[in-house]
Amino acid sequence: MATLKVPAHVPPPSEDAEQLHKAFQGWGTNESLIIDILAHRNAAQRNLIQKTYYEAYGEDLLKTLDKELSSDFERAVKLFTLDPADRDAFLANEATKRLTSSHWVLIEIACTRSSLELFKVRQAYHTRYKKSLEEDVAHHTTGDFRKDSISSFLPQVELSCVFFHHCSRAAVGSSCECIPI
Repeated sequence: MATLKVPAHVPPPSEDAEQLHKAFQGWGTNESLIIDILAHRNAAQRNLIQKTYYEAYGEDLLKTLDKELSSDFERAVKLFTLDPADRDAFLANEATKRLTSSHWVLIEIACTRSSLELFKVRQAYHTRYKKSLEEDVAHHTTGDFRKDSISSFLPQVELSCVFFHHCSRAAVGSSCECIPI
């Protein structure tokens, strides 16, 4: 995810954490302050802010954002704040839990991430949800998609979108073109 622009002088994470805490105080939430801070920091700085926020206030920043924000804005801020592996784990979990047969997120993750990135996604998924990504995909999918996607998320298998051509064509009714990793 892109960052708007990191200022030349970035305040220390403790100051950002304090400002975020103030944004959550009182009636309502100061959404513009949240945007000003989180959108103008890079991923490493946002990670430090999360750690500092937890150390200072004993609360997980993401859970606080969950409580204080709502709707699409909450989802956007939360996804923007997560590091890439955690974001992919979160999105993969959402995709497996949907009642529809739309698993495009799983296809995108499997087809566009390197083996190392997929390893990090599996670790993040296990840390966050206390079960393996492969188990959830197996439990919440069926047929060829289940077989092909599970094999793609396994660590010893080199990824290739060839696994997904059959499922993609069936879902769309036409051919798809994925770039093998």
